[in-house]
Amino acid sequence: VRPAAKEAQCIPWKKNACCSAKVSQELHRDTSSLYNFNWEHCGKMKPACKRHFIQDNCLYECSPNLGPWIQEVNQSWRKERFLNVPLCKEDCQSWWEDCRTSYTCKTNWQKGWNWTSGSNKCPTGTTCGTFEFYFPTPAALCEGLWSNSYKLSNYSRGSGRCIQMWFDPAQGNPNEEVARFYALAMSAGAMPQGIRPLLLCLALILPLWLHE
Repeated sequence: VRPAAKEAQCIPWKKNACCSAKVSQELHRDTSSLYNFNWEHCGKMKPACKRHFIQDNCLYECSPNLGPWIQEVNQSWRKERFLNVPLCKEDCQSWWEDCRTSYTCKTNWQKGWNWTSGSNKCPTGTTCGTFEFYFPTPAALCEGLWSNSYKLSNYSRGSGRCIQMWFDPAQGNPNEEVARFYALAMSAGAMPQGIRPLLLCLALILPLWLHE
């Protein structure tokens, strides 16, 4: 059961996090000062839907287990991103189910907004419609929303082969095992030599450092 507290969605990473308590608090705001991004660009978003976006931001900012999917990018506002993180199918399905009747105006939230007001507004020529209209399937939402940051996995939560967006910290962090598995798999594949030890180190050793 997920906690109901307003600022509780980042709790899974409290003891082993890449973000500060202040960042965690900002991630729960409707328009965070971190991004000036407004989820409610087409009216009020249902709380059940909003919870998934907060968890998405917590995973992005706080998780130490995304090393295998970090890619370098040459963009003015960031130098790296994660790509094709295998999101557990239940997480993607519930995200879509809880958001299908909320509203948006775009299929890709990573680019193409009108930022003239300082926060994101729907660009000229777009209209607000349900999430189900813009994202007809769970895969369309999870993979398209942030330009393939996530990839819908065929694996289930607890399999050790997909990343969970949220988990009960009292039961341990299941994403540590997932990161180790993919770091080892990637290091055995055709990857640039210099990147292999970096990914392996991040996935295997970072959790130990942070727990010392």
